[in-house]
Amino acid sequence: MGPAWLWLLGAAILPSVHCRPFPARGDKSPGAPPAPSDQLSAPAPAYHKITPTITNFALRLYRQLAAEASGNVFFSPVSISATLALLSLGAQADTPTQILEGLGFNLTEISEADIHRGFQSLIHTLDLPSPKLELKVGNSLFLDKQLKPRQHFLDTVRELYGAFAFSANFTDSATTRRQINEYVRKQTYGQVADCLQEFTRDTLMVVLNYIFFKAKWKHPFDRYQTQKQESFFVDERTSVHIPMMHQKEMHRFLYDQEMACMVLQIEYSGNALALLILPDPGKMEQVEAALEPETLRKWDRWLLPSLLDLHLPRFSISGTYHLEEILPHIGLTNIFNLEADLSGITEQLNKTISRVSHKAAVDMNVWGTRAAAASGLLSQPQALNTTRAPQARFNRPFLVLFWEVTTQSLLFLGKVVNPAAG
Repeated sequence: MGPAWLWLLGAAILPSVHCRPFPARGDKSPGAPPAPSDQLSAPAPAYHKITPTITNFALRLYRQLAAEASGNVFFSPVSISATLALLSLGAQADTPTQILEGLGFNLTEISEADIHRGFQSLIHTLDLPSPKLELKVGNSLFLDKQLKPRQHFLDTVRELYGAFAFSANFTDSATTRRQINEYVRKQTYGQVADCLQEFTRDTLMVVLNYIFFKAKWKHPFDRYQTQKQESFFVDERTSVHIPMMHQKEMHRFLYDQEMACMVLQIEYSGNALALLILPDPGKMEQVEAALEPETLRKWDRWLLPSLLDLHLPRFSISGTYHLEEILPHIGLTNIFNLEADLSGITEQLNKTISRVSHKAAVDMNVWGTRAAAASGLLSQPQALNTTRAPQARFNRPFLVLFWEVTTQSLLFLGKVVNPAAG
């Protein structure tokens, strides 16, 4: 057995709310049932069979990442799960089952074919053009020119995951790394650079997934009301000065007394939502431990429109992870040992995966144009009564979840511990 040969790379992820105004696909909440349809016999979209599992996987992975990091956390569950599911198509023997069960799928309840059809449907739906929400999802494979990949594998990943294969010279590792990074940079409009770190000459393949998300607030913040320097309390002993955005606006909101946290849903102009969770001081670990899919569904039922005096930090954070060290702790063990069989990709590959690299970034600020239409979920107040609006001040660590509403998929999940840390 030779040394490490394969990288899986989930990268190029930038949710950003400071873009120019783009148009929308509708308004619904994550976890909400689809709107009634006249075509009652129409089957549910295939992605409905997989998105709950991706959410569950996201929360399991988040807890592991948060346990190992004292600072900011940010990643894309859709990107990571799609990359691993794609890889399972090239696996043989028990390896596909190990990968898919590691992601959380119960193969007695859903077939492998339905899982892949679900990802096909999810990627296709997320990638549909929308004037108000810019969302771009893609998969690519970079294979060393000495490899002879199986045509069936190439055809299948192109059909199901829209993945195109590129020939590369991994003997010249520096040039190939630069070429792949440039490809990612172009796919994300220059927002994610240097996502792929050094690899050795023994590397023969890189599997890449990228996801790019750009949207504007449905109710933009007034940039003239942004305070240039306010205190953000990283912990009991540390505070940093950051720009704090401010608005008085209607948002769906609740305070969960049992979990000791505030929950706020903010809409984008497109068919997307941000869910912000602000634990009471000292309660972050309690909230993280209780963060389950049922908790999210409960909050979605309880959230009610409220006029808020909202203070939200302007921030830009990122996360870079070597998931080969993390994923075994949540059940994805066997794909990283010598028993993994990935010969469905090419006969020449019979070595272990060395690196699962993932990079995600988020940039949240005030820019955008005020949307003219009010949300169907929210009622506009008769008058902005400043004396009654409860204050939601995000001046200590909080969680952020970005949802695409049509597919009810959790695109990004993170924790802002220090908005000044980048």
